[in-house]
Amino acid sequence: MAEPALRILNLSKAFGKTKALDDVSFEVPMGSIFGLLGPNGAGKTTLFSIAAGFLNADAGQLRVLGTDIAHVAELQGRMTILPQDASFQKNVPIMEQLMFFRRLDGSDGPTAEREVLLALEKVGIAEYRKRGIHALSHGMLKRLGIAQAFLGNPEVILLDEPTSGLDPQNARQIRDLVRELQRQHQVTTVISSHNLAEIQELCDHVAILDHGKLRVAGSVHEITRQSRLLEIETSRPLDDGERSVLLAVSGVRTLEERGPRRYRLQLSVPAELSADDVVMAVVRSLLDRGIAPRALSEGNSLEEYFLSVTGEAAAAAPA
Repeated sequence: MAEPALRILNLSKAFGKTKALDDVSFEVPMGSIFGLLGPNGAGKTTLFSIAAGFLNADAGQLRVLGTDIAHVAELQGRMTILPQDASFQKNVPIMEQLMFFRRLDGSDGPTAEREVLLALEKVGIAEYRKRGIHALSHGMLKRLGIAQAFLGNPEVILLDEPTSGLDPQNARQIRDLVRELQRQHQVTTVISSHNLAEIQELCDHVAILDHGKLRVAGSVHEITRQSRLLEIETSRPLDDGERSVLLAVSGVRTLEERGPRRYRLQLSVPAELSADDVVMAVVRSLLDRGIAPRALSEGNSLEEYFLSVTGEAAAAAPA
């Protein structure tokens, strides 16, 4: 089995009586876009801070690329992090600031200049390279942070709330940018967010934290197959017996009336079946009783799963 990019084992951290992380264990697969999801105060930023070496854990172990984070200096150039509130010098040209960061990582002047210019071109702000950050909008500042995170050849990138505070259009642009840079660089990208729709759109694996505890970790596909939604509109209302028949279909967990002749079924797809198998079984049950399904709408329900394990609503998707 391939070595994971990050291995978190029994990690705990407390601030006074508050347990920010409570015996957390999971792995981040190499080359994945991994989402760290949870409501505010779940422990996401604390975990990131430990991974970056900003905080020490009280107990447990965190390894990045096989290196214990206690020796974080050995990961110089191999791991980068974009904090949620990344800051830059106000009166220093953008180009000079990023070149300084590259020189700290050991690059010579010409190499640093070439890499920084390429990074700024990729994020679409190269024309501002000789200006200070006062010339950048909030969205451009986020792009600058992304450029810094992807500078050089990092193998692991940690992005803490990369779209926080952005309007829907800029948030979409940042997500597209992260996806494209991930494709080009083939790194492992870990994204912390409380925006569930953003995580589901970007990530192939996810971990959900709640009040410092790990609730679930795994592939988005496997998690969402445990909680999918099927919306149906029928030719006539269902009676109690017909509802019971639908609830008896393998893979149907709950049935909720949403309006006249409209119903929502929550599915929990068994391992031996596909979601299509369950949907077809529902349709057959309706047709066998002379009920025509006039509309069907199916979707992954990471939100439903999130609610079931945290009891809290996630952030709405940007339009």
